[in-house]
Amino acid sequence: MQLTREEEKAFSGEYGEANAIAYKILVAIGEATDAQNLIPIKWAHVSGVNYNTIGDSGLEFLKKIGKDGKVKVRTSLNPMGFDRKNLPELSQDFIDKQFEITKIYENIGITPTFSCIPYEILPMPESRTHVSFAESSAAVLANSYLNIITNKESALSALASAIVGKAPFSDLRIEENRNPTIEIVTESKIKNELEFGLLGYFIGKTTKKSCAGLCSTSKNRNFWDIKSLSAGIGTSGSCGMFQIKEPSKNIDKINYGDKEMKKTRDELNTSEDGQIITFGSPQLGMEELCKITTLLEGRKFTKPCKIFCPRSVFNKSEELGISSTLQKSGVEFICDACTCLTPLITKENYDSIITNSVKAAYYMKTSNKISVSLKDVKTIVKDYSK
Repeated sequence: MQLTREEEKAFSGEYGEANAIAYKILVAIGEATDAQNLIPIKWAHVSGVNYNTIGDSGLEFLKKIGKDGKVKVRTSLNPMGFDRKNLPELSQDFIDKQFEITKIYENIGITPTFSCIPYEILPMPESRTHVSFAESSAAVLANSYLNIITNKESALSALASAIVGKAPFSDLRIEENRNPTIEIVTESKIKNELEFGLLGYFIGKTTKKSCAGLCSTSKNRNFWDIKSLSAGIGTSGSCGMFQIKEPSKNIDKINYGDKEMKKTRDELNTSEDGQIITFGSPQLGMEELCKITTLLEGRKFTKPCKIFCPRSVFNKSEELGISSTLQKSGVEFICDACTCLTPLITKENYDSIITNSVKAAYYMKTSNKISVSLKDVKTIVKDYSK
């Protein structure tokens, strides 16, 4: 990689330890991805927040960064392990270390959004702006739907980019790599957010390409469908972008029909029923809260229901009376956290859950060892409310 004189100084430690660490991370990634140089970014979104995922080794690394590190660009933060204003029954050690993590991030200048949907709660930059998103579903959605540019970053690379204000010029940051080199042809009608999530999971698992074309699918989809598709792709593989398009003659194709959908669903759907209902992986925004409210029509859930959303979204729903309506229907809101990898839903408390999220199903199965009953939101409301 070619570094400027100032970048070389930072790399060698002249501007502090945090800057040196950040540059070394970015140069290592750049060399691994054949980047020629670093380019400026305007926004970073950092993961590696939940103590349940980064543990003591991650905390020790953050302490080192926190000694002299400061972010140079607007930086938002992924969900933490629990709702900071409604402390759960977790060990005091977990709670203390979780707050230690969040304090370090805030001290270096990161906005404590605690959300995996920063694009719904913060102002959007201009089209074609380069950003650095570590949350996989947000990265896919940013590239594919929001028309901003990011690689599918790791917790380390996004944090390094936040500190430096730059990222390696490689992969999806290069225009020619943003054109599909594989196409998924849908042979079945994709009807709802769950089926879009399943399609996304199939795409991510099947193709190793950076950008996949999606053919025979309508561009006029609601936002929940797009979020679910992006989350599915982000969960199962390295693909960082999709493009809904007409089939091309000279690009390899993979068919996706009823057989492929059933196989994908059977992999993730490991239970016929569950003890609780969870929504929010990715977290829910206002549009989804309104949809659930409308579907309920004043009925109450017959099983406990947890909705994970950003605090800013909850506050807005409170102003509009939506949260109180849902709470009367049996919903418990959890802010600042996400269904995925949360210590709030464990094998000790639950054998199985009901959700419409493919991403939640994957992590519940692989990390939390909990069975999942996958149903779309309309079916969930129909089957579990009265």
